[in-house]
Amino acid sequence: MKRVDYNLKATIIGSMPHTSAEKACKLITRHLKDMPAWPQLPKRSPLESMSIQYSRGFPGIQPNNSDLKVNSCSDDFDKALESLYKAYLEDDFARFAVTTEYAAGLHYFLNMSGTDPKAVKGQITGPISWCFSVKDQEGKAILHDDHLADAASRMLALSARWQEDRLKSISKNTLIFFDEPALSSYGSAFMSISGDKIKGLINEAMGKLLGLKGIHCCGNTDWSLVLSTNIDVLSLDTYNFGHTLKLYPDEAGRLIKRGGAIAWGIVPSNENEIASENIPSLKDRLEDAMAAFTSTGVSFKELACKSLLTPSCSLSNMSQDGAERALELLAGLSNFMQKRYL
Repeated sequence: MKRVDYNLKATIIGSMPHTSAEKACKLITRHLKDMPAWPQLPKRSPLESMSIQYSRGFPGIQPNNSDLKVNSCSDDFDKALESLYKAYLEDDFARFAVTTEYAAGLHYFLNMSGTDPKAVKGQITGPISWCFSVKDQEGKAILHDDHLADAASRMLALSARWQEDRLKSISKNTLIFFDEPALSSYGSAFMSISGDKIKGLINEAMGKLLGLKGIHCCGNTDWSLVLSTNIDVLSLDTYNFGHTLKLYPDEAGRLIKRGGAIAWGIVPSNENEIASENIPSLKDRLEDAMAAFTSTGVSFKELACKSLLTPSCSLSNMSQDGAERALELLAGLSNFMQKRYL
């Protein structure tokens, strides 16, 4: 997958509004034949929410209504922590498999027949967002605890590697996105940690993967920091925040020149916005966002070859009809752009 042809293929960010794994998977594979992704279904179960879905097996983890807390004073905490590090050193990624109870869409997707995609995409909560949402006994985000944050990044690394290994049964070409909405808070009073720490945790979480890896952030952030990590693909909400990436043309250009790609989140994930859009209007908006980077010595055609198309963010807050409309627009735009530029 290191030499994959991105070529304006379409995929999704992850979450869908369905409660039926079958309906969500069949909708995705009907519209996104080249690079489908398994659906997260947070409306099916709270176990599929971003933080809880990848929490199973973390030392001292305790549910607190819809939130998670870590009790590092429990009797077996040190033993569980030692076991996590042992699994990391031994590449025992099966230890952090995500079960059907926590990811019905993933397991239905893995057992589908009749699909033959060129590549397949998965997703996992990134270490910054996971640690930002999980609290310690005092109610403080474990992101500010170096030991817990490091342990979390290693757990996520193993879970991502397990997911990648399973997805290879569908396609040898895999792409795993680390979803990092919390990066929108970087530099604010809510996230007073260094860029070096963020970069270190992200790189560690990605470190076990053999295929491609990317970061998705659905808001504005310091893209130079994100682009300095070991990613192959940068995924952003182009529909609402595409102008923010224009501030970093050199960094984005270097990603392209070293073989990386940009996933342009150009199809809105808002019910009202999507009702007013069509393929020509989205094409104009996408071309405007992409054209800003031709000044860095990357031709428009080269950039098109190193681009993916996605919704702006999760589709889980839309109606099921709205989500289907989003996938129809996404697939149609991908087909139009490929014919025009490739």
